[in-house]
Amino acid sequence: MLTVAIAGGTGHLGLAFVELLIQNPKYRVVILSRKAPDSEGRAPAPVAQVDYADIEATARLLESNAVHTIVSALDLKTAEGSAAESNLVAASAKSGTTRRFMASDWAVPISPDPALHTPQNTHRLKTTSSLSKTDLEWTCLHVGQIADYLGTPHLPSHMGVYALQVDMPHATAAIPGSGDDLISFTYSRDIARFVEAALGLERWEREMWCYGDVRSLGEVVGLAEGVRGVKFTVTHDSVEMLEQGKMTELPSHRKLYPIVGKEALQKRISTFGLYTVKGLLHLPKEGSLNSLFLHIKTMTVPEIVGFWKGK
Repeated sequence: MLTVAIAGGTGHLGLAFVELLIQNPKYRVVILSRKAPDSEGRAPAPVAQVDYADIEATARLLESNAVHTIVSALDLKTAEGSAAESNLVAASAKSGTTRRFMASDWAVPISPDPALHTPQNTHRLKTTSSLSKTDLEWTCLHVGQIADYLGTPHLPSHMGVYALQVDMPHATAAIPGSGDDLISFTYSRDIARFVEAALGLERWEREMWCYGDVRSLGEVVGLAEGVRGVKFTVTHDSVEMLEQGKMTELPSHRKLYPIVGKEALQKRISTFGLYTVKGLLHLPKEGSLNSLFLHIKTMTVPEIVGFWKGK
């Protein structure tokens, strides 16, 4: 039985990984968390408390748990999360048992265009640079845009309720460009299924990718209007506006400002918009894990949006 450690496995995407992998008898799952184990035992797998700042202690922790593979779901939007993942890479390289590392890179390949730079991309590059200096076998799994926000809070998900370009609760949308550009959308629990499948591969490519469905935002809005039975208020943001780091504010964005800040959130989502209009959120079918694991049937965007029916 192989031991897989999920960094950041107590919530969001990491928890989806844990909940699936504990059902597979091939794997023993350990959650790596900066917080102490839940005294009420609510975590679905054993929790190992880790201080990522202490690389030596983290390496010993990995060895004592015989961790073979790390799957990281750490939040790389912050410098703290980036430092934690880089230190986890260093600890994994020191561990006598750890052989594989899947980085927290659940997005699309990073564009070299300076106009598309984000702090998170800097953090992602820091991780891959650290990994390239080790003997670990490692990979980044690209997933396009995580689709859960189109169905939450009604869709089973740990990703929370938020909005990017489509605000389902308020029937509004801020569409980058024409709305005809294609995006690869993937449900978090389908990402977990591809992670599980990838764990069984004899060899990892440095970059792998998967997707659940491919739709344009124009299609998504049309589906949402049909399911909700209301006309959405739609604006189209120009490329020039997006290049200034701005986008049309959606009502659901406001609750995030105390956490992220309005300017930072606008910059992040406007960059997603630029990735969209440049075709960079559309992952190719050829070479994808979808083409390798044909048995994995993914949830489509109509099915995800369908969780709003009657709501």
